[in-house]
Amino acid sequence: MQHVVEVVEHRKGQTRKVTFELATQARDLADRLGGTAHAVVLGSGAAELAEQLKAYPLDAVHVAEDPDVDAYLIDPTIDYVEAVARAVGSAVILVPNTMYGRDVASRIAARLGAGMVADVTGFEVEGGRVACVAPKLGGATITACAFRDGEYGVATVRPNAFAAQSGGAGARVDAIEKPPGRRYAMRIESEVEEASDELGLEEAPVVVSGGRGLGGADPFRTLLKPLADALGGAVGASRAAADAGWVPYSLQIGQTGKTVSPKLYIAVGISGAIQHKVGMRSSGTIVAVNKDGAAPIAEFSDLVVVGDAFAIIPELTKLVEAAKA
Repeated sequence: MQHVVEVVEHRKGQTRKVTFELATQARDLADRLGGTAHAVVLGSGAAELAEQLKAYPLDAVHVAEDPDVDAYLIDPTIDYVEAVARAVGSAVILVPNTMYGRDVASRIAARLGAGMVADVTGFEVEGGRVACVAPKLGGATITACAFRDGEYGVATVRPNAFAAQSGGAGARVDAIEKPPGRRYAMRIESEVEEASDELGLEEAPVVVSGGRGLGGADPFRTLLKPLADALGGAVGASRAAADAGWVPYSLQIGQTGKTVSPKLYIAVGISGAIQHKVGMRSSGTIVAVNKDGAAPIAEFSDLVVVGDAFAIIPELTKLVEAAKA
């Protein structure tokens, strides 16, 4: 039997979708391992977020609104996560694959003497042993990395790799006792916002993406951006567009880029190679705009608009803006 512990990333009670995705995955993985599912929420706003997590299928949410978590660098967080992990017992620890999460994961793995797998997109369980599915070598191969024998394993999970599903019976909320005798030196004097697009693209309810068919960098600004703004969404791109230097790699969606799951995904001038599909296949509704109605993307789109994107997208943008007026 092995348990699952999710480390929640938030800012004063405000979190991202991956928190609820991991809560759902923690339950699924715990059931396959015969254990229980837990979440750890720390710092200002933790109690408020714990109430939201009751809607998800967790057994327990461990909470500490200790001001040291907000005031100091990551050491207080690691102390609390370690305390929960050791109290729970043998466990797989799930952490978002974000800048914050990667920092937490590496440190808690070192503290627990655990193996760690990064950028996980799936889990396999066989004979009570967990293997983490993750793309490697720039997506050239997909690996299944099993944890070595030991009490703990740590996985950073790619946002949007799993769907969030509520339906919890109301997890119990436990206060975590402050680890005794701890003193911290590195204090946070000011916060700097995360790099733009890491949060925005992955959290956007609508994504308008462009590919090789746009022919250059300018259409991303003049064609796609107005439509994305009108829909309250964000602009993404295929690997071909990023490789061509038309957009930064921070906008790339696909196996070697970001994974998104918006309610609406509009693919403009994208052929739909499997590498791109992996990054957006969990989107709610997929609309493709392409000159070639037989392009691979048509096979997994809900709606295919065959025609010239340079004529279609401006008209669509006008209709959206008129509907909002």
